[in-house]
Amino acid sequence: MRIIAHRGLIDGPNSGLENKPDTINRALALGYEVEIDVWLKDNKWFLGHDRPTYEVDFIFLNNLNFWLHAKSIETLERLLTFKHLNSFWHQTDDVTLTSHNYLWVYPGKQMTYHSVCVMPEKFMKIDDIKSLNCMAICTDYCNTVKSIFNR
Repeated sequence: MRIIAHRGLIDGPNSGLENKPDTINRALALGYEVEIDVWLKDNKWFLGHDRPTYEVDFIFLNNLNFWLHAKSIETLERLLTFKHLNSFWHQTDDVTLTSHNYLWVYPGKQMTYHSVCVMPEKFMKIDDIKSLNCMAICTDYCNTVKSIFNR
């Protein structure tokens, strides 16, 4: 099971840590893939959920272990020019297709084996995640999910 750190978080929700480059690097160092919120503004790249917060160099974004959640249509348009990067845009859609043809599924919606289950902790007991029929899980609780799958 692939485990994706939602906004770089690995031990639960923490708005003060999400999308921070240090948080993201820590998750990567622990072997997790990472979903990050990306903005393009004035031809500069930023991370941040509700607004562009942390400016980063494009070299930082150029990582094959990232799931790049474009936060504006302009950001998505630019990200799609980089075919090697896995990017997507969504809001409350049941499912969206990433640029690498993965099904990014909204919490609690129907999945298939080729889906990424997003935030299972929002709709089920975390101890029951082994029953999910998906190829990856995106969560704030990476360490807990990893320990459940290692049991």
